[in-house]
Amino acid sequence: MRTLALDFGDVRIGVAISDAMGWTASPLCAISRKNPIDLKSSIEELCKIVKEREVSKIVVGMPKNMNNTQGENCEKVQRFAQKLEKAMPDVEIVFFDERLSTQRALRIYQEAGISAKKREKGDLDKMAAQIILQGYLDLQR
Repeated sequence: MRTLALDFGDVRIGVAISDAMGWTASPLCAISRKNPIDLKSSIEELCKIVKEREVSKIVVGMPKNMNNTQGENCEKVQRFAQKLEKAMPDVEIVFFDERLSTQRALRIYQEAGISAKKREKGDLDKMAAQIILQGYLDLQR
């Protein structure tokens, strides 16, 4: 079974998936949030991915503050995770500290010489999800 990681944002949700062995993470997609309040369509899309890819666990990035406290964004992520749990009761949901994952993704693109104009919308979100998932997978070994 595979593991999925989510980088939850107000505009998009970055999605990454593990290989079947749980060793490596790959970017999968970015789900555009059409309505920042209503999560129904985003969760429906995630349910499809979970079923098609045989996902048993979802790692949700927890955007803690640099001083390790939880702010408003953490509350949004927790509410989102509660809705995920209701929609997919058979899938384990875990949180993983995602501090600076988006900044690391941005730095990777910059070091590769890929400007914002050359990236597609959602590339940064997918890369951040991949960074979150690879960090989680590495800690599990």
